[in-house]
Amino acid sequence: MIVTTTESLEGRRIVQYLGVVNGDCIIGANFLKDFFARVRDVVGGRVGSYENVVRDAKNNAVEDMVEMAEKMGANAVVGVDLDYEAIGESMLMVSANGTAVIIE
Repeated sequence: MIVTTTESLEGRRIVQYLGVVNGDCIIGANFLKDFFARVRDVVGGRVGSYENVVRDAKNNAVEDMVEMAEKMGANAVVGVDLDYEAIGESMLMVSANGTAVIIE
């Protein structure tokens, strides 16, 4: 499955548009990560534990989107957009949206 943020694929022709596909993942932060993030915020630097959680959430959202595209018979997803939304003070929603297509 080819997944791209572009609207087309160089050297490939889109022969059919199957529709919009999406995937979502909501993650919550736990107490220890919040504590260490606050400490890191004071002393500076990257918060690796949060970065890993956000990366995993993004990957899960994209995987869900790809599964939806596969069920529709697609062999590619174009125009992929990732959105991040805070929910309350301790949760994050990651959404992946794109267009399922058949390419040749």
